[in-house]
Amino acid sequence: MLSEQLVDLSRLQFAITALYHFLFVPLTLGMTWILVIMEASYVMTGKTIYKDMTRFWGKLFGINFALGVTTGITMEFQFGTNWAYYSHYVGDVFGAPLAIEGLMAFFLESTLIGLFFFGWDRLSRRQHLMVTIFMAIGTNLSALWILIANGWMQNPVGAEFSYVTMRMEMVDFWAVLFNPDAQAKFVHTVSAGYTTGAIFVLAISSFYLLRGRDVEFAKKSFRVAAAFGFASVCSVIVLGDEAGYSIGEAQQTKLAAMEAMWETEPAPAGFNLVAIPNEKEMKNDFAIEIPWVMGIIGTRSLDKQIPGIKEIRETNRQRILSGQIAVTALETLRKNPADSESRALLDQHVKDLGFGLLLKKYVTDVRQATPEMIDRAVSDTIPSVAPMFWTFRIMVAFGFLMLALFGIALWYSVKGSFAEKPWLLRWALWMLPVPWLACEMGWFVAEYGRQPWTIYGVLPTHLSVSNLSVASIYGSLAGFVGFYTVLLIVEMYLMVRFAKQGPGSLGTGRYANEIAHEPAHA
Repeated sequence: MLSEQLVDLSRLQFAITALYHFLFVPLTLGMTWILVIMEASYVMTGKTIYKDMTRFWGKLFGINFALGVTTGITMEFQFGTNWAYYSHYVGDVFGAPLAIEGLMAFFLESTLIGLFFFGWDRLSRRQHLMVTIFMAIGTNLSALWILIANGWMQNPVGAEFSYVTMRMEMVDFWAVLFNPDAQAKFVHTVSAGYTTGAIFVLAISSFYLLRGRDVEFAKKSFRVAAAFGFASVCSVIVLGDEAGYSIGEAQQTKLAAMEAMWETEPAPAGFNLVAIPNEKEMKNDFAIEIPWVMGIIGTRSLDKQIPGIKEIRETNRQRILSGQIAVTALETLRKNPADSESRALLDQHVKDLGFGLLLKKYVTDVRQATPEMIDRAVSDTIPSVAPMFWTFRIMVAFGFLMLALFGIALWYSVKGSFAEKPWLLRWALWMLPVPWLACEMGWFVAEYGRQPWTIYGVLPTHLSVSNLSVASIYGSLAGFVGFYTVLLIVEMYLMVRFAKQGPGSLGTGRYANEIAHEPAHA
């Protein structure tokens, strides 16, 4: 058995690199479609200000993209270095979407980004617009395949365990591709990225307006960001409801932890707006509940129950006992593949094999597991409730705060008076970090709530790691933290530098408030 310290350090390293990487991803997703809107306005109107908007915001997008690629590459290498057994066990399934992402989306995206930056004087307006559109599509395709892979980790459909190869093997590619969890995660994640891009443009435009510089440029950018951001944040909220339904179908444990739902309530279950979870006594010391809401979100019905944590624990206990039989049968088959009795037992209990493997954390031979070990394995199946509960609610609160900002910004954009509202501009500026915080919290809920599994219900995290020394993990962790921190400082420095320079950094010398009426060009 691998040491618990090694598992924890491996998880910490991957968590840190993933959270660092996802600081860059949302802005990349969001900025592409904003650039499409701005360049389409240039092609339709012929006004050079829209071209310069595309080039200026594109420069900031390019800085972010370059550093995002750098942080993303190391993440994929970690599957082979730090999570070797995971790669062996599920590589046939997990590797397929990652390979497609690398071969199609990543190369498509990177090639088109090169054309975007270097094709202004070599392509016609319409040709360059098509490049920008396909660049945005490529960026979203990249996200799609990554989230298909992650969605399979959350809801492992379309694959079966083979006792011959000791691996999960894909049996239905289309089930993996159209996994409901992956599709819900994709639309929710890209909408969050669109919201991030819109906040970014809105905040920097507000900075220019508060300083009274590049006013016409900032006004037009503000209007684009307000409209795009309002549509995006509405999508995040609506599609977040769909993601909640997906969790209710595939990961009832995660849903119960998010809601601090200890008991199975009569349908439809209420939603705990605020609560103080008491994990030791498995109850809430205080709660404000909104009736019916959780039942409707989690089941799309008024009569279907959502199991509480206590019921889930007992269900998991039975699955662990069933999995204990499956693991024993599997180990017998490995010694004697012709043992038909063990084969029949494995076929009967194979769906609970992953739950039996949870016992491997405490004992090598699962047949020797004591009642106390089984109790500990049962407790492991429930993630810590308080972090899940509060992180989810803070994320949702941020979402509605952004909805309010974009709604008011759009209202005053339509009225044409937003530039005379310094309180609104300051609010937009102070909101700049909020979408990043919300995105990071969303990933925390998704990944921490899946524990103790790397593949939900199939492969426990403690069995997934490579057999490395603790010292080597400490060394690589320190190296990654240092390297990624340098990249983040470089990103912040370049972003702040070029944002402060404003559109004047394009070298056109056009923006000193004089572009109120840009003549149209043929």
